[in-house]
Amino acid sequence: MAFNFLPYQSRWLPYAIVIFGTIVGLSTFLAKESEVISYMGDDPKTCVNCHVMTSEYNSWMHSSHREATSCNDCHVPHNNIANKYFFKAKDGLYHATVFTLRQEPQVIKMKEASQEVVHNNCIRCHSNQVTDVKLSSWLDNHAENRTKRQCWDCHREVPHGKVHGLASTKYTIAPIPTDPEKDVIPGWLQNEMNK
Repeated sequence: MAFNFLPYQSRWLPYAIVIFGTIVGLSTFLAKESEVISYMGDDPKTCVNCHVMTSEYNSWMHSSHREATSCNDCHVPHNNIANKYFFKAKDGLYHATVFTLRQEPQVIKMKEASQEVVHNNCIRCHSNQVTDVKLSSWLDNHAENRTKRQCWDCHREVPHGKVHGLASTKYTIAPIPTDPEKDVIPGWLQNEMNK
């Protein structure tokens, strides 16, 4: 005796289509609104989409690291491309969850995995300074101790200065995303200035 699934299929098919369409539609809407594609790149302005990162962004903008690095140069692993995007996705989902649920701490601290990534990137970029024999003689076992302690144990001000919490940078505001190729002065203001 064969069982006929057709009556069940025809009854649930419209509901399944509506549910599937709703899920796809909401996912597309959320991806568009959160500009999820922008997180695949290296533009530092992407990191300031979350208002709690404004202090870190502004302090980085006033540091010497701004000339040579972006956020991802320090905060994302560079050993292979798969690990880079896996880490970005894992870290990004964690940040999105924390910020969406309004659970961000007053003082933002790196998790252990992030500390390891940042420390390895410090050594990757500054390997000449870390292993320089001339520096080793006056920096108390600098080359030998570099793996036993984190770089920011001594270099606390790099690159974020004295930023330790949401309110620690006075009058900090989110940067206005600008394109350096275009004028940043609005047209109406330019007209008034030309009068």
